[in-house]
Amino acid sequence: MAKKTFIYRGKTIEELNKLSLSELAKLFPAAQRRKLKRGLSDAEKKLVERLKKKDGVKTQLRDMIVLPSMIGKTVKVHAGSAYIQVLLQDETLGCRLGELVLSRKRVMHSNPGVGSAKPAASGKSEKPEKSDKK
Repeated sequence: MAKKTFIYRGKTIEELNKLSLSELAKLFPAAQRRKLKRGLSDAEKKLVERLKKKDGVKTQLRDMIVLPSMIGKTVKVHAGSAYIQVLLQDETLGCRLGELVLSRKRVMHSNPGVGSAKPAASGKSEKPEKSDKK
């Protein structure tokens, strides 16, 4: 069975690589289009150049948009306390790097602690026992 080629808005990755940033911006949704229309920052340009040279680049640019030239590369994106490795695949085109890496852990609730509304089942009753001594 032949491998299915990825097509974004009627264009393959090779065709998207040949487009300029302004032509590429016309294919992206509104938020990405506005960011590319304003141009890439110096740090974002530096990241794209570093990705052309080598793989596995560390970055804190969570708002960087995944461009066609970045597809197939590995990027380590900062998630607040650590860098998480992400493989940029065809489906990630147009996403921001921060969308691919979660910066917060999932909340895992445990047993109620001290000061909770309901007491823990500890065998002690809530009210102290009264003695009949006078």
